[in-house]
Amino acid sequence: MAAPLDAKKVISGNYGFCYDVDGNWLTNVTKVEANIEIGMEEIKRAGTRWLGNKTTTLKGSGSLGGYMVTSEWIEKMAQVTDDESSPFVTELVVKLDDPESFGAYRVRLKNVTFDNIPVINYEVGSIVEQEYTFVFSGYEVLDGIRAA
Repeated sequence: MAAPLDAKKVISGNYGFCYDVDGNWLTNVTKVEANIEIGMEEIKRAGTRWLGNKTTTLKGSGSLGGYMVTSEWIEKMAQVTDDESSPFVTELVVKLDDPESFGAYRVRLKNVTFDNIPVINYEVGSIVEQEYTFVFSGYEVLDGIRAA
């Protein structure tokens, strides 16, 4: 019989970090999410009632959320609004590094392109927070976590 879960090993989001393509820690980022949607086609097969499935597409999408400290990212994303410029494309490295866990988990998101530009958003009496949604094509696990 397996031992109960050691609660100290559960990873806390308090130790999440996001870095830009140059390795700069984006200290204002308070949440990151990245997912890959797997597209499948149903395949009818002879000799069985069961449908098969064939993977045909992958689509990466995600979001960054955090406090507004500077307008640098908004300005970088704005280059797409110039009819002569291409979209801002970058990479992100996201790390979870809780000191009580079995180790750090680090992922590099490739070909990140933002699909909205939060030009301005505020409410009197509130801290200004922003959310950036993006798509990406490719990722790499730089550091995995394994039980000791």
